[in-house]
Formats: sequence, structure tokens, C-alpha cells
Amino acid sequence: MRRIHINPKYARIAVISAIIIFVMILIGGYVAYSKRADLLQKAISKAKAKAKSEYNLDVKIGSAQFTGASTVAFSNISVVPYQRDSLFSVKTFTVSVKILPLIFGNIKFSDVVLDDGHLNLTSVKGVKNFDFLFKKKKDTTNTGHKIDLSDVSNKLINEVLYKIPDNLSLRNFLVSFRDDSTRMKMLATKALINDGKLTSTIKVNDGESTWHIDGKMIPSDKDIDVKLYAEGKKVELPIIEKKFKLKLNFDTITTRLTNVSHSSGETRIKGYWSVRNLLLNHPGLSTTNIIVPNGAIDANFVVGENFVSLDSSSVIHLKKLTANPFIKYTLNPVKIYEVKIKTGWQNGQDFFDSFPTGMFQSLEGMKVKGKLNYSLNMFLNWAHIDDMVFNSSLQKSNDFKILQYGKADLEKLNKTFVYTPYEYDKPMPPHIIGPENPEFVRLQNISPHLRNAVMTAEDPSFYTNRGFVDEAIRKSFITDIKEKRFVRGGSTISMQLIKNAFLVRSKTLSRKIEEIMIVWLIENNQIMSKNRMLEVYFNIIEWGRGIYGIGEAARFYFAKEPSELTLGESIFLASIVPNPKAGLYAFQPDGYLRRGLHGYFNLIGRLMAKKGLTQPDSNAYGFYNVRLREGLRREVAPVDTIEADSLLQQTDDNNIGVGIVPAAEEPKHLNFFQRLFGKKDTAQANLEKRIEETNDAIKERLKKEIEKVKADYKYRIDNIDTAGKTKKDIKAEKKRLKEEGKQKEKELKNRMP
Repeated sequence: MRRIHINPKYARIAVISAIIIFVMILIGGYVAYSKRADLLQKAISKAKAKAKSEYNLDVKIGSAQFTGASTVAFSNISVVPYQRDSLFSVKTFTVSVKILPLIFGNIKFSDVVLDDGHLNLTSVKGVKNFDFLFKKKKDTTNTGHKIDLSDVSNKLINEVLYKIPDNLSLRNFLVSFRDDSTRMKMLATKALINDGKLTSTIKVNDGESTWHIDGKMIPSDKDIDVKLYAEGKKVELPIIEKKFKLKLNFDTITTRLTNVSHSSGETRIKGYWSVRNLLLNHPGLSTTNIIVPNGAIDANFVVGENFVSLDSSSVIHLKKLTANPFIKYTLNPVKIYEVKIKTGWQNGQDFFDSFPTGMFQSLEGMKVKGKLNYSLNMFLNWAHIDDMVFNSSLQKSNDFKILQYGKADLEKLNKTFVYTPYEYDKPMPPHIIGPENPEFVRLQNISPHLRNAVMTAEDPSFYTNRGFVDEAIRKSFITDIKEKRFVRGGSTISMQLIKNAFLVRSKTLSRKIEEIMIVWLIENNQIMSKNRMLEVYFNIIEWGRGIYGIGEAARFYFAKEPSELTLGESIFLASIVPNPKAGLYAFQPDGYLRRGLHGYFNLIGRLMAKKGLTQPDSNAYGFYNVRLREGLRREVAPVDTIEADSLLQQTDDNNIGVGIVPAAEEPKHLNFFQRLFGKKDTAQANLEKRIEETNDAIKERLKKEIEKVKADYKYRIDNIDTAGKTKKDIKAEKKRLKEEGKQKEKELKNRMP
């Protein structure tokens, strides 16, 4: 082996150079060490000035000094926003940084000690002492480039984790919140991080309860596994109940962060979250407490340049049930929402056993055999809302069978049963649904006109669907999204029947899902025939204030038997199904129908004629022949036409049918002499006068709506959200809003009489 010979001259030069560099480092270190107090004060002054200029915060520090090579001790720190309550204060704060990262310009805390601190959040009469956090900075260096979400999220996560100290000692740190109606205090009497182990004790509201956060905390390795629980009771959040009417408590919540990585333009976050005995109660969710005994998710989040998603490799655990969710939100160039859920084939009994307690009370205790498979697919491009994709299906295996019903006997509708209607969640006098009740009417004794009119209006595909019409549900979502409120529902006749027969009338999410589940079970397991469902439906639904069943309804309005109802009377009865309590508002004091139903009669009549269910008719399909029974006319009080039409259009639970369509068509039938001499009788003249007055009122109302639309869209265009958008994106968004506003104005103008 050949030996390398180093010239002694060069060796001496290298040694001398190393010594000189070492001496210079020592001198530089000594100078920096001797001047460190001045450097610290300059840094503090710079930080105070920045807080004052950018956030209008008055920051005061009683003293700040080095107590070691890399340890700084502060005392009497306070932060007060301008003309606001004090935000933050701390008596003593000592922090040590790691030397090696500091050399490369990074600050990594090794030890933090904090005593007697107070974070005070207030929102009194609309004035917040923390509103500076939500103010956007003026960015004069904006070049129009889009924000890369993956890069921002990766930097933010690493920055937060990097700033968590290796060792922490915190004593008596108070967090308080106060607004006009609520107060909350959380006092951390101690919080320690020692060799990766976290322990803490938190007193809530002066000792009402005691919380603990314990577990593993090694932020530098992105390894976090902590749990939150209460001492001897549940973790409760009364402030949420006061603010949002949501009662929420639980035994334990576990949070686990296992990995954060960034590559190929994506940030991936892997973690695990679980909850034990979660209790929820909200008027919009359920009328009773909903309890989730065990729920968890193995989550894989992906953040790309312009999207945030929950990857389909994630797994939701709900007791015995598992599901793979996929959720993606794309921010630009247009907003796109995607949701997919797949369970795969799983034991059917596990489905029912995994329902949260209290959510589906009618199904509690149900026993089944076989397998079930659920899938959901939803795709919404905000630029093309009408093309929304929505598919939801629950499949059963060939051997699926119901072994035992739950609290509700799903076969009760096949025999005589007692039906108790509810009004405003209060039970009304019960009704017997069966031949034992003289008001009960067999299906064959109900006029075909009525059967066909109601099915045309409420559920045209009743005899061919299985309780659901996917396209109708999809269109109802589209309408609700456009109107930004629940305008149109998707209830079939089967769903309306189940809602009336098995469920209370409260409008809650759990009731709606329970309704869907019961309909699926009945329709897909052939528990009832379609004819029997329709028969019970006609005998159970409400047709007017306190009027239940078609037998009562036919005699109440027309003093007839259901078999004697004419086409016009049948279309009228179909029109009031969505809002039966407004039935009498359809009539004028003389017993004839109000003008607002004329268009509805033509619409339903034409749909029926198109299917061959009646003959084409140019005389509004019996509109002019409908007359309220004489004894009831004196109970009809005069009501403003517009108000009557509005009342008739209100519904309790919207269906998949056409609803009431007011129209302002002129009556076209005149007798021979009137046509010959061009004269009209007094009643006709009065009617035309009323129509003219009504049209004037409608025009006035529509003009106000048009002005409101103009003002609304002008505001939206002037205050468009420019965050993360290029000039081209902003221009396109403004153009879209202008076109949308013009289209809405056009629609309103087209409604002018």
C-alpha cells in the first residue's frame, strides 16, 4: 500500500490556520457574550415596536436578563391591545434555547419555566380584545402567485412542533373567556414535560371539575400521544351549550400524531383520534341524548398545492362497524367538494349494533342475519352546481333477513293499529286505522282521480321505486344549495307514511335518517305491499286542521264519500297534502277556489293527461267546478290574496312532487251571450278587478325583490374574497357574479303578471 506523504510545510500552515480560526471564534464568542445584554434589549425593543405598529399592542416587560449561557429570565410581562382589556400577563418566564440550532439561525427551546400567567379573552358588546388576530396584513409585495397549501401547512406544523420545548414546567396558568352571556375559566395548576412525558392538572370554573392531559410528547420526533379526561366525571363544555345549544360531554379523547412528511408537492399527516362515551344533544340533531360509546378514526390527511383531503386509506371505527371515507376540498381555480364513503360487505347485525344509542330509537334491539354494504358518492363543482353527482345505496346479501324487530313493529301497518298524531311534539287524540273505524276507507273505495292526483303531485314513480328517488333527492340538494336554505325535500309517499306512522314530527337529522332506514327495511324486505302502503297513507295523513284520513276529509270539504270525488276536488286535495292546515285558505268566502291554484290545476292535470290518467282539458281540469260545502263557507274569513298564496305554499316537510305553483292566468270560459256582446257579468268584473289588484301587489313585491338582488350582488362583487386568487381569478369571479345576478333579475321579471 502506497503511503501518502504530506509536506511538513503545508501541515504547519494548516495547524496555524486552525489555531487562528479557533482564537477568532473564541474572541467573537467573548465579544458576543459580553454584549449579549445589549443585543437582548435591542431584540426586545424591536419586538415591542413591531407589536405596536402591526397589531397596536402595548407590550411591557419588567425585566429581562441572561441567567446562563443560553437562558433568559423575564418578569412581569403584559400585553394590552389598544383600548381593550388586558390580553396576557405573566409574572416569571424563563426560557433556554439549544446552542447548535441557534448557530444555524433556528430557535429551539430546550427548557421553559412559566409561573402565574393569565390569558384573558373578552368579547363584550361586540368588542373583542383579540380581534387583531383576524385582521389581514397589508401585503405590498404580493406578486399574484397562488399560495401553495402543502408548503404552508408543512412549515406551520414543523414550526409549531419545533417551538414546543423538550422540557416544560408550568404553574398556575389561567385561561379565561368572558362575553355578554357566558364565562369560563381554566386554571392549569401544573403542566410538565419531562423526558417526553406530559402530565397536567386543570381546574375548570373555580373547581367545578378537574381535567387532566397526560401522555407522550416528543415534538422533535413528531411523536405525540396524549389523552384528555376528567377526574371522576365527564369532560363537559357548558360554554358550547350556551353559545350553540349543543350539549356535549365525553369520558376521554385521545389524540395521536404519528408522522408528518412532505414530498412531491404534498404534505401528509398521519394520526389517530378517538372518543369514549361521547354525548351529543342539539335540537337540530335529535330530541334525545345521542351517545357514541366508542368512535375513532385512523386518519391520513393530504394537503396539496390547492386542496385538502382525507385519504381513502383512512378508517372510521364506530363500535363494530368500519368504513373508508374520502373527503376532498379543492379551493381553486373553482371550489370542488368530493365525498365518498365505503363500508364493504360487513355483518348486518354489526350495522345495527353500531348505531349511536338514542339516535334510532325505533330500531333499537333489532336482530338480523346476512350482510350489508353501504356506499356514498358525492361530487359538487361550484361552477356547475346543476351537474352535482349524488349516489347513496345500501345493498343487502341474498341471505339478509330480519329475525326480530326493534322497539317498532314494522309489520303493524299490515293490520289494524292505533295511530297517535303529534302537533308541535305533543300527542293528539288517537285514531284507529282499520275497518273497526267507520272513517277508514279501503283503497278500492277511493276515487281513482284522487289516487292519481296525489301520486302525480307527491310521488309519480311510487309503484316502481323502492322508497327513494335518487334524482329527486339530488335535485333537492341542488335547490337547497342554490337557495342556501332547506327549500325542497325529497320525501316519497313511502317516507311520508313512515314519518307519520312511526316517528314524531320533530325536524331533526336523526329522525330523517331513521325514516330512511325504516323505509329501506320495509321496501327492500317486502314487509308491506304498495297497495297497502297507499291505503294506509290515505287514511293516516292530515288533510286539514284536526282532519285525519280521506274519509273525514272528503266529508269535511265537500260532504262526499271518497269514491265520489271529482277530478277538480281530487287535485285540490292533492294540493294541500304538503301543508294541510292551510286547506281552507284555498277558498274564497263564496266557496270557490282562490286564483293562486289555477296554475297548479293546469300543471297537475296536464301531467296526469300526459300519462293517460285523465283526458286533456282546456278548462283547468275542474278548477271552476270545485265548491266548498255550504255549511263550511261561513268559516272562511276574507284573506289577502298574496297572503293566502303564501300560506298555501308553506310546507312542513317538502316532498319530491311539484308543490303549489301560483299562476295569474285569466279565466277563459265565457257563456255564449257574453262572448257575443262582449259583456261580462258582475261576478266576472269583480274577479278581474281583484286579479288586477293582486297583480299590482305582486308587481310591487317583485320590484322590491329585484332591487334587493341588485344591492346584494353589488355588495358581493365589491367585497369579493381575493385571498389566494390571481387577478384573472378575481375577474372571472366578478363576471360570474354579474351574470348570476342578471339571471336572478331576469327570473324575477319573468314572474311579473
